[in-house]
Amino acid sequence: MSTVYNVPDLAPGQIHRAEETIHRSRFIVTIARVTSPEEAKAFIEEVRTEHAQATHNCWAFVAGSPGSTAHVGASDDGEPKGTAGRPMLTVLLHCGVGEIAAVVTRYFGGILLGTGGLVRAYQGLVKLGLESLPLRERVPSQIVRITLEHRFVNIALRAFEDARAMIRAKDFGMDVTFELDVPDDTIDALIATLTEKTAANLLVEREEKISAS
Repeated sequence: MSTVYNVPDLAPGQIHRAEETIHRSRFIVTIARVTSPEEAKAFIEEVRTEHAQATHNCWAFVAGSPGSTAHVGASDDGEPKGTAGRPMLTVLLHCGVGEIAAVVTRYFGGILLGTGGLVRAYQGLVKLGLESLPLRERVPSQIVRITLEHRFVNIALRAFEDARAMIRAKDFGMDVTFELDVPDDTIDALIATLTEKTAANLLVEREEKISAS
């Protein structure tokens, strides 16, 4: 299986959302990028907390490559069995996008939809969200931590952009530490550039290889 595929073009903590009213019920789909079941469950819990007053928060996730069932999950969250989570998961498995999670929130409007209507509604909301979801190509990457002096921050930020590195976290202490996702094909050039620009006044720590864009 190819290691290059489309994923949501969303940073950690960022979401994509769409909404539709069906027979007076308000449906909201919230989509995020997740790279593990743990990330998926944390995202789902955030949406459930945000919409704690909703009638249902049904969800599904594929925390791997498109179509892979190695790390998937789904829940009807109180809707009739098989009318929400599983239909949502089917859409995600066949949409050609990996590392994706979706929560469909429903505020009941007083009109019953029936089992067929529920399946169409939940699948339709996921498809609606996918229509406008920004995507990017995911390529093999590594997690890299780079620590340097504050005076080199602007230089580092320009180098990160040139290397297509994504900042996962940053810590401004005595020195500045950036945790990055860096594509395999730019990591050596990034380190060489920063070593030259800082006169080797930096610390580079590489973690295990990961898959990210």
